[in-house]
Amino acid sequence: MREVFDESGAAGRLRVPVAAWRWATGTGPVPPGDVGPGRWSREVVEAVDPEQVRAALQGIEAGVAADRLTEALGVPLPILRPKVTASGIGYLVKAGLLVYLGGDPQFPVVHSDQVAALARRRDLPALLDRHVPLGPDQAARRLGVRRCDFDQVVRLGWLAPVGSVEVDYKRQGGVTTVPLYDAQEIALLDVVRPCVGWRAVRTARAGRRSPLAALDSSQVWEQVLLAEVAQMARVSRAAVVNWRRRHDDFPDPVAGTDGHPQFDRRAVVAWLLAHDKIEVPTGPTTATLVLAGARGAAHRFRLDDPWLALADDACGEDTLSGWSTDADADAMAALTAGASGAVLRRLTVPGTGPLAVPGAVKVIDRSRSGSGDLRLTLAWPAGLRGTAGPGSAGGVVRHGVTYVGPGEACVCARHECGGVVPVSWCAEHGDRVGPVLEWHPGGGIRCIELARP
Repeated sequence: MREVFDESGAAGRLRVPVAAWRWATGTGPVPPGDVGPGRWSREVVEAVDPEQVRAALQGIEAGVAADRLTEALGVPLPILRPKVTASGIGYLVKAGLLVYLGGDPQFPVVHSDQVAALARRRDLPALLDRHVPLGPDQAARRLGVRRCDFDQVVRLGWLAPVGSVEVDYKRQGGVTTVPLYDAQEIALLDVVRPCVGWRAVRTARAGRRSPLAALDSSQVWEQVLLAEVAQMARVSRAAVVNWRRRHDDFPDPVAGTDGHPQFDRRAVVAWLLAHDKIEVPTGPTTATLVLAGARGAAHRFRLDDPWLALADDACGEDTLSGWSTDADADAMAALTAGASGAVLRRLTVPGTGPLAVPGAVKVIDRSRSGSGDLRLTLAWPAGLRGTAGPGSAGGVVRHGVTYVGPGEACVCARHECGGVVPVSWCAEHGDRVGPVLEWHPGGGIRCIELARP
């Protein structure tokens, strides 16, 4: 009589699916093999409850799992994020993040609860970049460029395949070998090649020659000066000089002079990553804005990879551009179509404090890149821009410059520009006194001018 069972034999003995036994092994109902890895004694197998093993199995196909992880990345999907594919689930199984329950190992059946738990992880984008390689079209999406631009990146030698996969296109050419690229290396291109005009590449129109086509594949691209290392890490050149002096493992120069040494780019990038001087971007930065039309109803929008340009002069114009969905672009255009434009109640963009504009916000451009993505540009008079009010409602913070400076008895909120927001119970600036000479947006250009000594 058989005394030792592998997973197939154990599942057969209990008359349960092999996938159910495999899942139960990884989640508790079945203990680890007592005879060896993947091998159980007769006593252990017969002590397992078959109904408990069957109840544990809730398998879903790889395509369904991929759709659930894609949805977890954001709706709508961010501009620099390709969809998770069924083959990507196979790589997550290889990485140990999901348990293989059966089917084709490249497109495996996995457990729905485990997929849901993975979808809830805040580091899901980083996990996908680390473990799931990308084909050329997916890689172009991850970089936010056209396929022809990505082909130029490969031509220049900035990326090399880390593997390949056979794809059967059936009527469209049969079996084709498709190269695969490391998603982390793709995501790092923005950081490790700061001298490239990535914004121009990402906004290139359809039919236009790639901005990268004019570059040659010379090895000079792979050697960097200390100034470019500083650009990568967003620090001063002096900081990099200090790192080189303090750390014995900083890469040695490969060319240049003592005064202007040149370093191998890949070695420098590896050092910066190892010492937490740079990190892998997991996706695009995002701007959120709340617009209100003439009737006052507020609408929230999102712009990916935003570019905020603030004028230095009150007579100038501020602009905000970013990638948008067609539906959001139509809604914004409708809100700003009136003669007075829209009110920007609150704008949150990485790198600056929340802004608000009391009116005259307009959509001035909507254009498509060669990859088909829509980029939207809004503008407003710079003199109207101000600091947004506290809380999610936003609204511009406004205050007034008084005829005379506030005295010791003043209980109003004071601002650096000398302005106050009068309150009725203030003996010096109560409602009956009417002290305001000029109202202006707090934090705006006028406010900054008044605050200067």
